[in-house]
Amino acid sequence: MPTIGVVYFSGAGHTHLMAEAIAEGASKAEGTTVEILRITGEQIVNGRWQNDEIIEKLNQADAIVFGSPTYMGGVAAQFKAFIDAASSIWFQQGWKDKIAAAFTHSSSPSGDKHGTLLYLATNAAQHGMIWVNVGDLQSFLFGKEDGVNRLGGFLGVMGQSPFDMSGKEAVIDEGDRLTAERFGQRIAEATQRWVK
Repeated sequence: MPTIGVVYFSGAGHTHLMAEAIAEGASKAEGTTVEILRITGEQIVNGRWQNDEIIEKLNQADAIVFGSPTYMGGVAAQFKAFIDAASSIWFQQGWKDKIAAAFTHSSSPSGDKHGTLLYLATNAAQHGMIWVNVGDLQSFLFGKEDGVNRLGGFLGVMGQSPFDMSGKEAVIDEGDRLTAERFGQRIAEATQRWVK
């Protein structure tokens, strides 16, 4: 039974909603177990990220999906602290040959989200992981209005929501949610093929 760990940081809640959609899509692949693992600022002690439980769950997973909002063209500091802490796994190549994928969100249509996805793909490559891309063309190219891959991201899923300082509950675009869900299913199916 393939297992997928979706590990992410979310500041305002948008990246969390994308993580949930990815998990929902991955769960559609029969026999797949998905666990959402949230990185929080409280897990950072004296500048170092620490959470042995999350690391152990990722070590046991067949696939790891990385997620971070894009802040200033890259991953959030909290997620970078997690990546740095996982360097001890890199020394042992503990995640080698696991499936990997990534997603990000920002308030800008571009927001230099590719910087975040490239960083996450590079990190996965350094770990010796096998990368899964989005695999969906923009649906509007085919006259569909469902918003699938509306931002044209292929390295990983990109989401965008307008900047909002009102304190309202986070929401994501329905097309971004659907793209994330389809991506989760694609990751799960790729993982099933890989673990066979």
